[in-house]
Amino acid sequence: MGLRKALQNKNLKSILSGSWSVSWPMTLIMFFVFSIGLTDVYVAGKFGKEVQAAYGLVSQLYFVFSIIAAALTVGSVSVISRLSASGDTQAYVRAVDSSVASSAAAGIVFGIAGFVFSDSIIYALGVPEAIKGTAVSLMRIYSLGLWFNYLLFSTNGVLRASGMIKKSMWTMALVALVNVILNFLLSFKTALGFKGIGVATVSSTCMGMLLNLAYSRTLMSGRLSFSFEMIKKIAHIGWPAGLLQVLWQLGLTVLFLILSALPRHNIETLAAFTNGLKIESAIFLPAFAFNMACAVVVGNLLGKKEKENAFSAGIITALGGVAIVSVLTVIVLCNARAIASCLSSNTVVIAECVRYIYISMLGEPLMAWGVILSGGLNGAGDTRGVMIAVASSIWLVRVPLSYLFGVHYGFGASAVWWSMNLSILLQTLLISRRYFRKKWLFAHD
Repeated sequence: MGLRKALQNKNLKSILSGSWSVSWPMTLIMFFVFSIGLTDVYVAGKFGKEVQAAYGLVSQLYFVFSIIAAALTVGSVSVISRLSASGDTQAYVRAVDSSVASSAAAGIVFGIAGFVFSDSIIYALGVPEAIKGTAVSLMRIYSLGLWFNYLLFSTNGVLRASGMIKKSMWTMALVALVNVILNFLLSFKTALGFKGIGVATVSSTCMGMLLNLAYSRTLMSGRLSFSFEMIKKIAHIGWPAGLLQVLWQLGLTVLFLILSALPRHNIETLAAFTNGLKIESAIFLPAFAFNMACAVVVGNLLGKKEKENAFSAGIITALGGVAIVSVLTVIVLCNARAIASCLSSNTVVIAECVRYIYISMLGEPLMAWGVILSGGLNGAGDTRGVMIAVASSIWLVRVPLSYLFGVHYGFGASAVWWSMNLSILLQTLLISRRYFRKKWLFAHD
């Protein structure tokens, strides 16, 4: 009933235009981010399966340390997108200033913590001995760039929520270009070796941060004022998103540990999982891009008090994203072995990566629908509902079933891949139910 009503909305053409104007730049931004990750995996693979597995683990830990940045950005986009559409200039500027200032402070804290405790964290995880030293070296380098990453996150969110998404797009295009070039130069042409992967990320992120700060200068007060009232609003919306990121990344980290506990080919399976996640992320690109676009579009429409249009915009954006994801899924399925062979020369890694692709691709359209609708809920400030849905799917289905059938009953990696699909099904059902109940439309009345 809600779906049909959304498609019959009299402002359908305007909603489609608004959604697409944000979605296509976000899709390109996500492609640029993907190209960085894919290059990292490719370069790591040239140094061997141990470096590739270590990079996969460290990249997850890097995201864990970036969780506060992601949470603040979710909260900021929700608040700033509504204020941008409401016309309250003073409140808007306070929100922008507070968002950037809080991200800068948090980036310093987590950057120092990541560098100082790199050794302890890696060794506490109990990963295979062959990758520990490599993982520690990479984590220390990535920690040095956390402050840049926090500010890049924050300013990208500000630009996106302020209708300046194309500027954010150009920034990320520069970041990707510099990162890819430095990846090859530093890793293969200098004494840094595999450490060049981390140095390339830190250098390119710094350049992107500086460009974004230049773009955002006109949106700030000039003295970067700090409003506790705005931080409270941002934090209220952002903390469930932050907790969700913690639970999500911990879930991925636990999957790495479960796979490392497999009795046979554990390092090869870890490398295959790392490669499979990067391949899957190519399909996830439009889903995540449409998720963030949905948050902005819904937030802007709610700022204008156009509730029914906001509801319809989420549905229309989700349908567009599902269509694109479905096409990409078919393309990847038809070329699974060729794609997996590009990322590794190890036959065991390739075979397991192909198996991962065949199984995981079945859940991609469902994943896209749930992820994009969750963007609309985030834009409305209903981050708590999204957190409950996603956390339940990970910790009640994905993690326990992966261990139970993958390790305890000895069905191996395939059982882990199927458990991931089941968790996506639950997640999509819970988010869809939350969205179509429409309570989020009236949360700020």
